[in-house]
Amino acid sequence: MEVLDEKNLKALVSLLSDDDVEVLQHVEQKIISIGNTIIPYLEQEWESNFNPLVQKRIEELIHSLQYENVKKGLLRWKTNGHGDLLEGLWLICTYQYPDLEFEKLKAQIDQIYYDVWVEMRASEEVAFDKLKVINYAFFGKLKFSANTKNFHSISNSMLNVVLETRKGNPITLCCIYLMIAQKLKLPIYGVNLPNLFILTYKDDSNHFYINVFNKGLVFSKEDIDNYIAHLKLSPNPVFYDPCNNLDIIKRVLRNMLISFEKTGDTEKMQEIKDMLQSISDPGDNFI
Repeated sequence: MEVLDEKNLKALVSLLSDDDVEVLQHVEQKIISIGNTIIPYLEQEWESNFNPLVQKRIEELIHSLQYENVKKGLLRWKTNGHGDLLEGLWLICTYQYPDLEFEKLKAQIDQIYYDVWVEMRASEEVAFDKLKVINYAFFGKLKFSANTKNFHSISNSMLNVVLETRKGNPITLCCIYLMIAQKLKLPIYGVNLPNLFILTYKDDSNHFYINVFNKGLVFSKEDIDNYIAHLKLSPNPVFYDPCNNLDIIKRVLRNMLISFEKTGDTEKMQEIKDMLQSISDPGDNFI
């Protein structure tokens, strides 16, 4: 990656107003090759340049740089073992909110954890009793709920928005619930059920399922059997067993794909497909 001083960076950005197609293509390629460090200079040029065409070029370049940053970040997150679900969700948020800081999300999750933790009692050793406490704190005290009115809104896939509005889709609500439960040392994991992401509580003594989208409703394997039969699908271990953080992030991206499909945003659809493909293994059915 080439490093330019401030004077040359500003000079390069100023060339975006050139009408020569070859010059413009060369400048855009050069800017993309430099990376995120040039974004402040692009923003300065956008503010000082009143040519709508130039402003549009700058907006597209900034988006391209930020998109590549998200894509590379997700791939790095996957390669490093995808151990931190919050990091993966934060990277997805930066696709829509590039200035969002990871520490802000972490502080919000930590506060929710504390709000749930204070409701816990040492005497609550039975799994169902612990779940009742989490449900009371999560849905009653903190007022998290299903966003049924705008189910396909892209905001439902943005963790930062869900944390602010307390409304989300099945997977974002499950993610928050899951991260809090695991911080409480509870054996709760995500499950990739068709059309509805759910959680499972699974240890040596207990195995049941939790529908966070329906206020933490507890149900059994038999209920999943009936659900799968109703969908006319063949039973698959994926529908019952815990999934990993990478599976969860892929599911969030698939939800985003549907959201952009609903609004007809084909460019963002393609970008989400590219992100999915970049963190999928050969042969994965990621669409």
